[in-house]
Amino acid sequence: MKNLLLITALVAFVLTSCTSGGQKQGGEARGTGLETTEVAIVYSADTLYAVAESFLDQPITVKGFVTHVCSHAGKRCFLTGVDQKYTIRVEAMEELGSFNKELTGTEVVVDGVLRERRLTRTEIDDMEKDVNKRMEDDEEEGAAEACQAELANINEMKEWMQERGKDYYAIYYVEGLSYRKAGD
Repeated sequence: MKNLLLITALVAFVLTSCTSGGQKQGGEARGTGLETTEVAIVYSADTLYAVAESFLDQPITVKGFVTHVCSHAGKRCFLTGVDQKYTIRVEAMEELGSFNKELTGTEVVVDGVLRERRLTRTEIDDMEKDVNKRMEDDEEEGAAEACQAELANINEMKEWMQERGKDYYAIYYVEGLSYRKAGD
């Protein structure tokens, strides 16, 4: 009976991942001027991190809410999912141009290539030394809290590395080739 349930669940998973797991995209995507008709899996900003290592340097589609557009030329924006657990940076490539500042708070779908920036253990140790030095030197109000927050982030990076047996901390980002508002 358990085997039958397992097989049924496995078959259901395979069928849904091959058919309904994708989201048909249609319409003109900003940045390319091309009509998109292919079927692609659209990852949310919250779920992308679970599969990111498998999609490095490959085309990917990510959906999320714009939390920030960099004010200097709009060449970068940040997306988060509904759960707001993770944030992913999107770099506007030449094909895309730039992100409009009015996108903040809007749900968008970005087509691009997933990339990784690795922080080495040495870089992280240097960051920690710098923060500790600033904490000793800085008497400005609120500086200690800011330093504590940075140290907490550094400790999370170290824990991530230890849990995965890595000698680096991975920072994932998307080289954005096109984007559109979700639902368009």
